[in-house]
Amino acid sequence: MNGGDEVVAAPAGPPNPLEWKFSQVFGERTAGEEVQEVDIISAIEFDKSGDHLATGDRGGRVVLFERTDTKDAGGSRRDRERMDYSISRHPEFRYKTEFQSHEPEFDYLKSLEIEEKINKIRWCQTANGALFLLSTNDKTIKFWKVQEKKIKKISEMNVDPSKAMGNGSIGSSSSSRAYLANGGAPDRSHNNLSNDYSFPPGGIPSLKLPVVSSQETSLLARCRRVYAHAHDYHINSISNNSDGETFISADDLRINLWNLEISNQSFNIVDVKPANMEDLTEVITSAEFHPTHCNTLAYSSSKGSIRLVDLRQSALCDSHTKLFEEQEAPGSRSFFTEIIASISDIKFGKDGRYILSRDYMTLKLWDINMDSGPVATFQVHEYLRPKLCDLYENDSIFDKFECCLSGDGLRIATGSYSNLFRVFGCALGSAEATTLEASKNPMRRQVPTTTPRQRSLGNSITRVVRRGTEAPGVDANGNSFDFTTKLLHLAWHPTENSIACAAANSLYMYYA
Repeated sequence: MNGGDEVVAAPAGPPNPLEWKFSQVFGERTAGEEVQEVDIISAIEFDKSGDHLATGDRGGRVVLFERTDTKDAGGSRRDRERMDYSISRHPEFRYKTEFQSHEPEFDYLKSLEIEEKINKIRWCQTANGALFLLSTNDKTIKFWKVQEKKIKKISEMNVDPSKAMGNGSIGSSSSSRAYLANGGAPDRSHNNLSNDYSFPPGGIPSLKLPVVSSQETSLLARCRRVYAHAHDYHINSISNNSDGETFISADDLRINLWNLEISNQSFNIVDVKPANMEDLTEVITSAEFHPTHCNTLAYSSSKGSIRLVDLRQSALCDSHTKLFEEQEAPGSRSFFTEIIASISDIKFGKDGRYILSRDYMTLKLWDINMDSGPVATFQVHEYLRPKLCDLYENDSIFDKFECCLSGDGLRIATGSYSNLFRVFGCALGSAEATTLEASKNPMRRQVPTTTPRQRSLGNSITRVVRRGTEAPGVDANGNSFDFTTKLLHLAWHPTENSIACAAANSLYMYYA
């Protein structure tokens, strides 16, 4: 209070931890049911509005869902006024359609089988009520248009169908007729229109012409373009540009720039392939465009670094504008250091200020204005450090977990083993660290979390190290972790606290 006139507001603290609730499940399997390999979900993506959700699976199919609880926003004035209040609505999606995006192929030149598995899906801008999206497998990217088509039906006429001809025509005859040279016909009696049709007694009271009536709509998915033969190695990322016209695709060694309208030409903008492949030390693991700056993109590497690239600098962007990497602690190097440092996924925040990265052990949040190190580190798999040898033997150490940010940038999420996923609060001072299970009771494995440790970097910026659940190889219920059930793919709704995640062939949705 200054002079009795002005009230100084107290600084707002971190937001309260969210309480997550089960919303829906699609493809829930019964106890003991065997999951088919082709049905396992391999990609999830919300569109920008959050009204549509797409999933891809290992069988090359893309399944679309649409939100239903926001469509009926009309109604009475009281209902519309009630919508103005921030009420916790239960988000609901329903199955919309599905289509076969990719088929298994065989590269005869290299004697390689190309899987149909969908690696990534990205939504494009909608137009004229149609949905557009990009989907890719290891080698080929496809541009799909999904649109409602009206099924046209002819309304019934006042004609006895039993007396009409088999082909539905009542004005023609199966008998041969003589036609004149100019296309006319010889004059005949008007009553003899057809040998197969007789007028009802008393004639037809009124003539009804056939009328086209649309009674139902059908969704049609059509492949508009195929972007092929541009990658020698497996595609791991595709990302739309904010200009709405271009997108990038990345494999282990190259990033290509495409125009959505041109499928037979792409431009190689990043190439990390050495002249001698024996000199290869790192590969590209993920790439994404900046959400608002069409000239900026970031890509991550298997050495745990992220490079920021400006397309205005040169045609081939081999030199980066910024390099983000965390310095290795002295004496901590081991055989597994590089493997667990490999970044499996990166995502820009909505405003483009922060980049979230996921390696095997941690989530890291980076400020693009600060390349000295991450502003926050969230421990996800620290309890697995003693088991790295076993994880290497069964190849689990190479699992690629995705990550996502909330639309408001206050929280982040990533998956883990035993169909668990973690949600962390990344606002300053937040201690939120929630462990959830992909089931109808997501909070049943919830355990108390430790307070985050903070240490000063000397330049007045605080770097946070946050611990998640760190039980030594067992979960909160004392069960051993199951490395065969892993939650690799998840997505956060762009405007609400709602998460969609894939556990094998099941799609689970939660809200808070």
